[in-house]
Amino acid sequence: MGTNDALASVLRADGLGFAHPGQPALFNGLSCNLPAGVTWVGGDESTGKTTLLRLLAGALPAQSGALQVNNVSLAAQAQAYRSQVFWVDPRTDAFDALTPQAFWDGMQRQYPQLDAARLAALTEAFALAPHLAKSLYMLSTGTKRKVYLAAAFASGAAVTLLDEPFAALDKASIDLVLELLQEASAHASRAWVVADYEAPAGVPLSGRLSLPV
Repeated sequence: MGTNDALASVLRADGLGFAHPGQPALFNGLSCNLPAGVTWVGGDESTGKTTLLRLLAGALPAQSGALQVNNVSLAAQAQAYRSQVFWVDPRTDAFDALTPQAFWDGMQRQYPQLDAARLAALTEAFALAPHLAKSLYMLSTGTKRKVYLAAAFASGAAVTLLDEPFAALDKASIDLVLELLQEASAHASRAWVVADYEAPAGVPLSGRLSLPV
């Protein structure tokens, strides 16, 4: 799978199977061990990058297989599992009626380990202060994604799933995300999974997973 088995696994997937209704299987017995640091999930359009992240997050039920973060099984302890895996679909409109602060407050409840001081620093770094009183539907695509990314990098989750994290961002924000991923690459106990067409430039990778597998 291209992941580094020499590193301790943070998230383990065993025998995942999934097919959209009426479609051939997208995944059939997919197994992988995702280590600490940054793992890149690559693949062309419609190869299942976003679907895989949703499966790993427990947001989409697999039709077979098992998922575990550290010693927590999705099947046995769903809420505890999801509190350790940060996932927000960057294309969602589910939070559009919320202000950024209301969204972050919800993330704090879902991820109790979220670091408020780090979130405040990322709010400044992503230049989000002028937008805090606005509802998310009022924001540009790039600004909305920065709201989600600030929560992701402050979440403290054991596993953070990022789907095309550079899309619609300005250059300063792209550089910031790359800097944050470079920092994440050296973490000894947390895993970041980046699904994108190309690997993040200049970021040391702990693993690679190319789809289809």
